[in-house]
Amino acid sequence: MTLETVSENKAFGGTQGVYKHASAETGTEMSFAVYVPPHDKGARLPVLWFLSGLTCTHANVMEKGEYRAACAEHGVILVAPDTSPRGDDVPDAKDEYDFGKGAGFYVDATQQPWAKHYRMRSYTERELPGLVAANFPVDMDRQGITGHSMGGHGALTIGLRNSERFRSVSAFAPICAPSQVPWGEKALGRYLGDDRAAWREYDAVALIEDGARVPKLLVDQGTADQFLDEQLKPELLRAACQDAEIDAEVRMQEGYDHSYFFISTFMAEHVAWHAERLASDA
Repeated sequence: MTLETVSENKAFGGTQGVYKHASAETGTEMSFAVYVPPHDKGARLPVLWFLSGLTCTHANVMEKGEYRAACAEHGVILVAPDTSPRGDDVPDAKDEYDFGKGAGFYVDATQQPWAKHYRMRSYTERELPGLVAANFPVDMDRQGITGHSMGGHGALTIGLRNSERFRSVSAFAPICAPSQVPWGEKALGRYLGDDRAAWREYDAVALIEDGARVPKLLVDQGTADQFLDEQLKPELLRAACQDAEIDAEVRMQEGYDHSYFFISTFMAEHVAWHAERLASDA
């Protein structure tokens, strides 16, 4: 698979790059960002995946996430995919920010007209990891995943479904139970159809109820988040983890909202938390 370099810039001794390729899963051109910290020649480094939220691309966290200093300090590669397929031929809901382009919800759609291109689950779980492994100095035995909002939903669900792959899972203000909130009901219903049983593998709370497990979760949530009560529901995740005896640290951060001001404040802590669990002797 051919990888094209869009840009590369030196940062904190490493390289912040943006790359694009033709995706077999989405049938479109896809872009993603990778930060590779300074490292010894021949070294293989742990990788942290960051999944972005509604309306975002890879550029949002790359420009506002403030992760590079921490990644350089701890020797962690960070990969940030896009949130949905792009292109003139990709169906969209132009007047709906929470559906269509920029709102792929990390699912493999089964309903028309979305099924052909909206295959973000397969893209993020299989295709992109293979491309990254072939082109960057990653140790694929040391993977962590995190994300924000819709991307927090993606991080939790991908981590829970692939617990043998990910040593560490965290999230910023995730949509914890999409089957029970307006954003999720809209997206899952239109991408996957009316059978709510099919939604459960894309719902962190439902996955835990159905037996999925990870050793530990870290979640940060702002108390001033405008979406907290209606859309995010961290209390449901906390309860599900308690019932399943999952060690979940759900931290309510006083006065923080849903923005990248919030994410950037706690990003270094998340990188360090993942790095501890991705250490070669962990």
